[in-house]
Amino acid sequence: MPNNLSYGKNGLSLTESFEGVRLTAYQDQVGVWTIGYGHTGPDVHAGLTITQDQADNLLKGDVAHAAGAVNRLVTVPLAQDEFDALVDFVFNVGVGNFTGSTLLRDLNASNFTDAAAQFERWDRAGGVEVAGLLRRRQAEAKLFQEGAAATQDA
Repeated sequence: MPNNLSYGKNGLSLTESFEGVRLTAYQDQVGVWTIGYGHTGPDVHAGLTITQDQADNLLKGDVAHAAGAVNRLVTVPLAQDEFDALVDFVFNVGVGNFTGSTLLRDLNASNFTDAAAQFERWDRAGGVEVAGLLRRRQAEAKLFQEGAAATQDA
């Protein structure tokens, strides 16, 4: 396993800025019950409220799950910013979607440029293009490319 990285501050600030925090459960754009910083699952339901500390703890658990998946599935060495961009991506689209993605295939074939171009293809929710998702994918791609540039400059 070439990567054993932890989620960095650049990634965490990206996740927090795009997710925002909501302490009362709501349905997202496709009707999934969500709370905190984009937390979903069987524990989230109508009427649920949490504290800021609970939201922070849910976020830590959710990003740890995404980080573990990136460390496990990516077979090429990553720079910190590349890793952070991928963790935010996996946090948002899910491990299953990442596992079967062209982005992951390109990355594991060391085609970093092609992989970076794949982020923007994930700008839909329920089959509909979402401007906020496109902005998020562009921010992830930018962070990913900054990590690649830093690796090449080293």
